[in-house]
Amino acid sequence: MAKHGKKYTDIVKVAPKEAVSLDEAVAFVKAHPAAKFDETIELGMRMGCDPRKSDQMIRGTVSLPHGTGKSVRVAVFAGGTAADAAREAGADFVGSDDLIEKVKGGWTDFDVAIATPEAMQEVRKLGRQLGPRGLMPNPKTGTVTDDTAAAVKAQKAGKVEFRMDRQGNICVMFGKLSFDAEKLVENANAIIGAIRAERPAAVKGQFFRKVCVSSTMGVPVKIDIRD
Repeated sequence: MAKHGKKYTDIVKVAPKEAVSLDEAVAFVKAHPAAKFDETIELGMRMGCDPRKSDQMIRGTVSLPHGTGKSVRVAVFAGGTAADAAREAGADFVGSDDLIEKVKGGWTDFDVAIATPEAMQEVRKLGRQLGPRGLMPNPKTGTVTDDTAAAVKAQKAGKVEFRMDRQGNICVMFGKLSFDAEKLVENANAIIGAIRAERPAAVKGQFFRKVCVSSTMGVPVKIDIRD
């Protein structure tokens, strides 16, 4: 078990022991910073889905009304006019065969990858480099598209992806500790609503088994949420 510092253990002593409202959880986390830097605020969810069954997987994207507060580095695999459009939209890295070769060499210094359908023929071969890092472009998340400009702008504006892992958990960042509480709550509600909308028909019973709000170094606070 990981050892925590005195600040963390002090926060644990005063943290709510039972589930509270989202507003209360955000207020507590903001009032009890656990680090000197501007921590990221996240939602951690335990879903009532069986991750072993393909018809119970959850994956999608949502545009946060107030962004993430994070500078997102976007790489675009495209050529021709699609590449030009991506550059004009603010993509950090744009290329075709040259960018693919760079990634093959082990370079993955970006947060989101976007590719045109044509480029995906070669990008799919980067599964070993992109797959484990969750960077493989996917049509469902809007990262495989000919409209590279719109995709880049969406990512830069605060579009986030949510995806259930093999243990049935979803973790999504929704802002920074420095954000106003109201904006954090609105961002969190946008994520919860988007995930609720992706509820698989095969899932019976409780959908959200446990949901917590926490900061990068802080104490998770359980919130009361309805299916």
